[in-house]
Amino acid sequence: MHFRRPPHFSSKKSILALAISLLPACAWAQSSVTLYGTLDVGVLFTNKTLDSATGGNGGKQVSLISSGLVPTNFGLQGQEDLGGGLKATFKLESGVSLVNGGFDNSNGNLFGRQAWVALDGGFGELKAGVQYSPFVLAIYEADPRNAGQFGTAFSVYADNTFTGTFNPNAITYTSPSIGGFSTSVMYALGGMAGDFRAGQQYSVSARYGYGGLFVNAAMYTSTSGNSAAGLTTFQQPFSGRMIGAGYNFGPITVKGSFTSYKIPTTVANGVVSGGGNNVWNLGFDYLPLPDVDINSGVWYSVDPHNSDNHGILGALTARYFLSKATSLYAEVGVANNHGREHLGLSIDNALYGPPGTTVGTVIGINKQF
Repeated sequence: MHFRRPPHFSSKKSILALAISLLPACAWAQSSVTLYGTLDVGVLFTNKTLDSATGGNGGKQVSLISSGLVPTNFGLQGQEDLGGGLKATFKLESGVSLVNGGFDNSNGNLFGRQAWVALDGGFGELKAGVQYSPFVLAIYEADPRNAGQFGTAFSVYADNTFTGTFNPNAITYTSPSIGGFSTSVMYALGGMAGDFRAGQQYSVSARYGYGGLFVNAAMYTSTSGNSAAGLTTFQQPFSGRMIGAGYNFGPITVKGSFTSYKIPTTVANGVVSGGGNNVWNLGFDYLPLPDVDINSGVWYSVDPHNSDNHGILGALTARYFLSKATSLYAEVGVANNHGREHLGLSIDNALYGPPGTTVGTVIGINKQF
């Protein structure tokens, strides 16, 4: 799941900017709309795959995948200056597959990634619509590998649940930063006729930042109410807690986190999921040159009720920027699973891993606009 690109590599281009002055003593506010997106495709190799029928090893794979590094997506975002420090903003974002041209990483909808409108001012930000939860955004910030698709906090997240990623019917308030402290609160209405509690989602995060240091914490709860019927993969019962921290040392940023997942046990595609995991993470991001980015992270996951179910995932990415908007990348990762643990290397085509050790690589190209 891709939320933003690093600021020093941003290349969004404004396609519409309107400034209308109708009367000498009165001017309309400025508005702008920006088209943006990322096109990402790579070749994935893994020495093992999960056999959905047996739960064992299904053999090697070599496949062309969309979103090898980050999700392929496009969207529109805009803002209008309402005066007095108040702005109206919006975003519409869709995920797409470069392999088949269909929806991907988008909750099955045209603008299933993000579709919201917000008011932003000195009081903070009030946002309504389909959006990322504060819990997901806190995990993203604490991920040393920038929350990509291969061997990151979000491949571990997806191994546990998709709930909390794209939240429909959501209203979020984010406070301004005061003395380095800020907070964000989200409530998502369930929206099911006859059962208003079904699929309700709650999330809260808190953050402190000072210089190159940040510390954050967040929680998330999604309920099934009286009936789980009609709930999507992204709205299943789930409870999550996390705490993370990071520090920037110039070209090097070190990050770490602890996350607790509690999910009802289910069986799908030969994989027994749920029950919960505790996950520890540590890693770094290093910019040795302005056009070279290297990052790595390690995740250890264990069932708090049965330590026989545990796994470890590690991955490294080297990315070379041909320009501010185009880069080549190579990734390598290793996942080792024991018991019911099923850590996979990639959200696309290798989401769940079989027992034992799986080694994988991705080589690809990323284009931003």
